[in-house]
Amino acid sequence: MVGFEGADPSEEFLEFIASENIGGVILFEENCTPHTRAEESIRKIIAASEEVPFIAVDQEGGRVCRFRGAPAEYGSAEEYGRQNNIELFREQFHRAAIYLKSVGVNLLLGPIADLGLNEKNKCLKGRTFGRNPAKVIPFIEQAVRLTNNTGLLSCLKHFPGLGAAIEDPHLEVARCETDLGIFLNREALTFKAGIDAGTDMVMTTHMMMPNIDKFITTESEMMLHLLLRDKLDFDGVVITDDLLMKGIDSLGDYGERAMKAFKAGHDILLFGQNFEASKQAVARIKDAFEKGEFDEVRLQVSLNRISGIKSKLAVSAY
Repeated sequence: MVGFEGADPSEEFLEFIASENIGGVILFEENCTPHTRAEESIRKIIAASEEVPFIAVDQEGGRVCRFRGAPAEYGSAEEYGRQNNIELFREQFHRAAIYLKSVGVNLLLGPIADLGLNEKNKCLKGRTFGRNPAKVIPFIEQAVRLTNNTGLLSCLKHFPGLGAAIEDPHLEVARCETDLGIFLNREALTFKAGIDAGTDMVMTTHMMMPNIDKFITTESEMMLHLLLRDKLDFDGVVITDDLLMKGIDSLGDYGERAMKAFKAGHDILLFGQNFEASKQAVARIKDAFEKGEFDEVRLQVSLNRISGIKSKLAVSAY
């Protein structure tokens, strides 16, 4: 999944989508202003795609809204959580979801399942529903169900939970000293609730939990398989957070980041607004496959998961 710089996708970008059969595009605020621009860009992207592409957007409410203004914009998670007003959240979130679908978006990168555990965490400021799982879970459940009932795909983030960390993975790797017992009785509860509510995807984050594993989650088979798939019983699509972030500079160039994330068990590799990085990553994955660094069975596992949720998009279009 890739993004593009500027207001509109270039011809080169659209040719890349077509020639490499790219699975999806993520939109940023400059791509969505005004909203009619996003609609036109989405039409171009769909026309260039061999099959239904994911059209993804971060529309969390509050400060993280790519579509600004009514009816797409709504309040922050923190505001709803502080008021403990689930009905107001339902009304305003549902209105936004319906509008996003009407302009062509089909994947909402949300809800946030992180807990607001550390006041020094600037990355999550205003973005969480609270610090108590019992109070947060109803909002997550409603967001997932409303998203899916609207005909959009949902994506919980940021596994395994950024809330206890201070660091911003956009700038450096985040760290959390939580052990497995605390995780299973705290962060895992909100993600499990979203999974049980029917989320289609889970997004990981560039974070280390040294008391559980020595690797960054982005490259960790243990975090993805033992915790997410086995402990939380998630069998859907796992997507990386943006592989352009500085939090995973230690994993190597863009191609190596993509390979390590794929080998760890991610199904979708996300690159934001860096077209050259996207091309490097695609070239590296193709080269690795041709050289036998991973086999067709591993590739098919991810493709099957992706086609499973893309089939829902085809149904929702009618």
